[in-house]
Amino acid sequence: MNIQKVTDPSFGKYGKIVKNIDFSGLVQALNEKTPNPEDVVYEPSVEALEALPVFEELQTKTYGELPIQIGYCNGKNHLLNALEYHRSSEINVGGTDAILLVGLQRDITADFTYDTSLVEAFFLPKGTAVELYATTLHYAPCSVDGAGFQVAIVLPKGTNLPLDEKHEGWEDALITAKNKWLIGHAEGGLPEGAHIGLIGENISVD
Repeated sequence: MNIQKVTDPSFGKYGKIVKNIDFSGLVQALNEKTPNPEDVVYEPSVEALEALPVFEELQTKTYGELPIQIGYCNGKNHLLNALEYHRSSEINVGGTDAILLVGLQRDITADFTYDTSLVEAFFLPKGTAVELYATTLHYAPCSVDGAGFQVAIVLPKGTNLPLDEKHEGWEDALITAKNKWLIGHAEGGLPEGAHIGLIGENISVD
């Protein structure tokens, strides 16, 4: 698969580099205070990360003073498996090198399927932060050369927490957590009840 760089102009329709914020402390905390497991692990809100000075800066500058959370997605992965979107931007900070698989929400069909041939891959270097727009489809990062990845995930507070009620019908059927709409692949190993709508190959970066 062709792997582009987040600094390439082609990334512009999916997001942008976050500038003028020092992420060095967050990168260090990711490396020292979060795990690097064999499987992919996601934690939406981590006290050790939210105690860092960058938390207030991100909340003020990038989310316009809305409450936020900082968590992580760590592990080893080389497959697409699913795509999700939010009603808000998401900031990813590379604690290590990682690969992001992304697409555009506008390419989801009326019956909520998506052709995986439209997915593009971008290399996220360690120490770089990107804003993924609300219209950008994404999921767990992928490993570089089989190594483990550590990526901080910044979102509005409450995102990806358990739902308070059942959601059914039309786009509601895609909601699997708060502020999270998910389209899975049949080979993605998702829980029963997840909407399976990714058509085509379960993309691999290997």
